[in-house]
Amino acid sequence: MIKLKSKTQDALLFYVLRTISLVVIALLLGIIFVLIQAAWPAIKAGGLTFLFSKEWNPVEDRYGALPFIFGTLVTSLVALLIATPVSVLIALFITEYLPKSISRIVALLVEMVAAIPSIVFGLWGVFYLAPFVKKVLAPLLKTHLGFLPLFQGPSFGIGILTAALILSIMIVPTISSICRSIFELVPAHQKEASYALGSTKYEMIKLAILSPSVSGISSAVVLGLGRALGETMAVTMLIGNSPVISSSLFSPAATMASVMANEYADANTPLHISSLCYLALLLFLITFLSNLFARTIVKSFSKG
Repeated sequence: MIKLKSKTQDALLFYVLRTISLVVIALLLGIIFVLIQAAWPAIKAGGLTFLFSKEWNPVEDRYGALPFIFGTLVTSLVALLIATPVSVLIALFITEYLPKSISRIVALLVEMVAAIPSIVFGLWGVFYLAPFVKKVLAPLLKTHLGFLPLFQGPSFGIGILTAALILSIMIVPTISSICRSIFELVPAHQKEASYALGSTKYEMIKLAILSPSVSGISSAVVLGLGRALGETMAVTMLIGNSPVISSSLFSPAATMASVMANEYADANTPLHISSLCYLALLLFLITFLSNLFARTIVKSFSKG
């Protein structure tokens, strides 16, 4: 009876877990199907030229996704360039330099930043970050790096750089918390062995902590990228929402998420609505490909 009961419980658990897994997969496939169905008129009308067209004119019913793809990728990549080193340094400081009693409090405070609503970040960015970029950061960058096209042109405080800065702040808790968990898993004897060989604190961190954690840090960065790619409200409030492609980080732009938030409620024509759904499908594909690429990187480092 006991064996029979155990087998029944095991079978029940197996079927419950399999059902939940299948529901998640079915939900994902259902989302993809709905997006393709809604975007199909735009796919038939524009095809792949939709991806490379710069024109977005709802008045004349002409749509192209290139400015929004550009804005999404540039803001996300700039945010990652800023947030990744900061997040890794925060994680190292918490795990290696702070006492455990204090490190828990600091780690909790860092993670609480992730709980702040996006709209609050957006409001803070409008009232404080944008004026700071306009009056302090932009003139400083123009003075020292003005010879680069990235830091040329007028700055109004609202633009790619401001949106990237707010995104970097928003993804720091995600990356740092994962990196901190990875660094805490490094065996103590590995650090002690490094010290025994005469390593300094810097060399120990480099050889015993960072080197074995490259794949984990890569995973954390990709999770941060996923957050940055799909962020809507804060970016919408700070990027300027102009469908243009510019080499300057001070210029306004738009992302796929921001244009959907701005225009979906006011879309009047079927092609306009379908084009916005096409953008949603593209954003889904970009996020999926970035995660797939990250898994490839993690596997290559694991094999190495």
